[in-house]
Amino acid sequence: MSSESLREKYGETLVKLGEKYNDIVVLDADLSSSTKTATFGKKFPDRFFNMGISEQSMVSSAAGLALSGKRVFVSTFAVFLMRTYEQIRQSICYNNVNVKFVVTHAGITVGEDGATHQIVEDVGIMSGLPNMKVIVPVDSIETQSVLEYLTENTTTPYYVRLSREKFPVLNEPDYKYTEGKSVTFRDGKDLTIFANGVMVSFALQAAEELRTHGIDVRVINLSTVKPIDRDSIIKAAKETGKIVTAEEHSIYNGIGSRVCEVVSEEYPAIVKRLGMRDTFGKSGKSWELFDYFHMGVQDIVKLGLECFREDKK
Repeated sequence: MSSESLREKYGETLVKLGEKYNDIVVLDADLSSSTKTATFGKKFPDRFFNMGISEQSMVSSAAGLALSGKRVFVSTFAVFLMRTYEQIRQSICYNNVNVKFVVTHAGITVGEDGATHQIVEDVGIMSGLPNMKVIVPVDSIETQSVLEYLTENTTTPYYVRLSREKFPVLNEPDYKYTEGKSVTFRDGKDLTIFANGVMVSFALQAAEELRTHGIDVRVINLSTVKPIDRDSIIKAAKETGKIVTAEEHSIYNGIGSRVCEVVSEEYPAIVKRLGMRDTFGKSGKSWELFDYFHMGVQDIVKLGLECFREDKK
């Protein structure tokens, strides 16, 4: 299984879209070499704006550009965009304008940068905003498809969450993103694992191990966090009765919370949530941190087995 950088795919796709649509503009907060928007800036210097370390001004300017008819992409590290919550709420979401926030370096895969940079609350923060939609792509292929979809089919705010690390490529090259629809990577009748981002690859590995325990596992990519695929969740609750959620994010207000909301309202089922548990991150090697925070493959396996032990009580 090959791995590719989501942020590099973002930069490449921006250039292709910029060649096709001359009303696309890109704003960055002095991090374009890391977010890969510099690729667009080199190709289209008159449509690229480095706003410096002034994220609030960047978001306010983005609103003005969108209101003047531009298709606007805004990028920085995920953690730094959070300081602009008020501007996103008042200028972007309240006016429901065409600004796409594509952030990088989210989650614990920021690695050695440590707790101050490892934002694990952002999906919940952005999901709470009226008019904002939230997407966490699983790989580089979905990243490209998401960007194409957002550019060509939408005129409202979106938050797209990318990582610094390379992620395994799971989709076929011809994959096309559909908003609000999950993707089943593996079918099963005993247990469903809902995941997004890099956790989908972990879930697939866990499913193989759970198979050795006689458990048939369904693995579903919930890349669209808002609007969530309620039908897929209800179907899983009815057909498997047991659910594990896995995300590189806090268990509070991420897909774990979203899934629990749906099943509690529609069809109660056993749900176990895997993610960051009311804690900040820690400096360390990206992939080792998953084990440190009990978010690795074996931790998914453990939760899957717990679902069956609880069902027998």
